[in-house]
Amino acid sequence: MLVPTIIMGALAIALLLIGYYRGQGQHIVGVKSALNMTVEILPLLVFAFIVAGMVQVLLPRELISKWVGAESGMRGILIGTIAGGFSPGGPYVSLPIVAGLLRTGAGIGTMVAFLTGWSLWAVSRLPMEIGILGWKFTGIRMACTFFFPPIAGLIAQSLFGRFQ
Repeated sequence: MLVPTIIMGALAIALLLIGYYRGQGQHIVGVKSALNMTVEILPLLVFAFIVAGMVQVLLPRELISKWVGAESGMRGILIGTIAGGFSPGGPYVSLPIVAGLLRTGAGIGTMVAFLTGWSLWAVSRLPMEIGILGWKFTGIRMACTFFFPPIAGLIAQSLFGRFQ
C-alpha cells in the first residue's frame, strides 16, 4: 500500500499546487469538496473495514476454503458471482470485503468473479438504470454481460490459481 499512497499523495500535492498557482482559490474549493466527501464516505469506509476485519476473524478458514476457496471450483465461482452481483455499495464496500476474504483463503477465481459480478451486474443499481435508461436497454446490457463474471472467475482460477 506504500507505493499507491505515495503516488496518490504526489498527485494530490501537484493538483493542490496547480490550483494555488492559478490564483482563483481553486485549491480552497477543492479541499472543501474533499472534506465534504470525506464526511459522507468515512462512515461507510469504517463499516466496510469492520466487516472485512470481522470476516477474517469470525469465518473459519475451513469454511472459506470449502465454499469460496480455490478447491471450491465452479461452486465457489458461482457463489462469488452471485454475492458480488448482490453486494451493495461502491468500491469502498466491496474491495475491503474481497481483501478480507482473500486473506482468509478465498480463491482468486472466486474473488475475480465477485468483483466482476459486482461491477457488471450491480443489482442494487438496477432500479436507477431502468429508470434512466429504460427496461429494454437494461435488459440488453444484462443479457450481454450475464456470463462474464463466471467466465472471468474461471480464467483467473485457471491462469493464476496456482499463485495463491
